[in-house]
Amino acid sequence: MSQGAVLPLVYSCSGASSAAQMANHIAVRLDRLGVADMSCIAGVGGDVKPLVRTAKSGRPIIALDGCPLHCAAHILRRHGITADKHYDLSDMGVTKKMHADFDPEEARRILQRIAKESGAMRAAPPAADNGGKTHPPTADSTTPAGEERAEFASPACYLPEFKDW
Repeated sequence: MSQGAVLPLVYSCSGASSAAQMANHIAVRLDRLGVADMSCIAGVGGDVKPLVRTAKSGRPIIALDGCPLHCAAHILRRHGITADKHYDLSDMGVTKKMHADFDPEEARRILQRIAKESGAMRAAPPAADNGGKTHPPTADSTTPAGEERAEFASPACYLPEFKDW
């Protein structure tokens, strides 16, 4: 992969259940590991213009849903967007529980799988400025949980071109 490859965007459900919170946790970890840039599905659902523009930017998209309701995928579809990769954690054996935390070991295993599958989704940088964040490729995008990247980039919605709200 060339330097400056554009990372995919990742959107996740973050509802009240343990499965939803696992989806959100995995999306945060993908962002912190430099595998994807997490953006805000609530902002897309709320029609927040800069966040809808980010979602429609043409970057590859990963959608993570905790259960078969597929809230994240439905919000994207409301705007005519289909995720390039959609993961329903219930299809991976995750049980949806209310008033309970997710199993960290199960989350780690699923994170490793998604990170490995998503690593190939980096796109070549566009010829024109698209406002997307870029990161150099990481040596190991499946860094074990607990090991953070040395640098952290701001979420896409904090970029200067999105300050129109």
